[in-house]
Amino acid sequence: MRCSIVLLAAVMFCLSAAPVWSYQRGGLEVEIVSDRGDTFYAMLFKEIQQGRTHVIKKYLEARRGENYSIVIRNNTSDTIGVVIAADGRNIISGKKSYLGNNEMMYIVDPYGSAKYEGWRTDNDTVHRFYFTDVKDSYSMRTFNDSSAMGVIAIAAFREKERPMVYKQMSRENAPAASQAPLRGELKKSESDAAGTGFGNEKYSPVIKVEFEPENVPFEKVLVKYEWHEVLCKKGILKCSPEAKSRLWDEREYAPFPPGY
Repeated sequence: MRCSIVLLAAVMFCLSAAPVWSYQRGGLEVEIVSDRGDTFYAMLFKEIQQGRTHVIKKYLEARRGENYSIVIRNNTSDTIGVVIAADGRNIISGKKSYLGNNEMMYIVDPYGSAKYEGWRTDNDTVHRFYFTDVKDSYSMRTFNDSSAMGVIAIAAFREKERPMVYKQMSRENAPAASQAPLRGELKKSESDAAGTGFGNEKYSPVIKVEFEPENVPFEKVLVKYEWHEVLCKKGILKCSPEAKSRLWDEREYAPFPPGY
């Protein structure tokens, strides 16, 4: 039985700031949230079906030095486990992530939501996510790993069905009343690229629970974040020059005649 983590402070989380970007299709809703509530402009790049997994790829415009959080809402009646990676590293363990079902993951209750604000360093503490340059990113500073730089990745797993087990009990050993399970309660150049930093410490308590994920995620959301100027160079954003005024932006000197 694998152990997964429930974020206590976020089991019944309700977003108070304005949402900045969200994706919703059926079971999973993901938001990348700024502390200031500003909008991170996002663009759909690709949406495909890979076997039993629905995959969504987005570009997101990052802003240097700005803290961000990942908000996940579970719109299904199932308890789900979510593997989350930033710059290719699992945000709980720090290990290289392949979005597999054998990795450390967070639990989101049926119709519940949770907010993930940083790299987990113990049961009570995270260090904040913030957008930064590659050399300052947690992945490069700690592991010298740029293999998945600039990508926020989420893989959502349903729990495996468990067989029902019955045990015959004598009347004197029978419980006075059945008790509901506690799961629902617990539950170009490198300088051009963007990365996620290891920021300020924040209190964020968790507990470990048992959760056996299915082998294959039912959904993946991959967010490739880049600086504004890089998105312009790649043609993801249409960054045409600002229109000039005929009487404001005239040339300083007289031009040569054509063919002179």
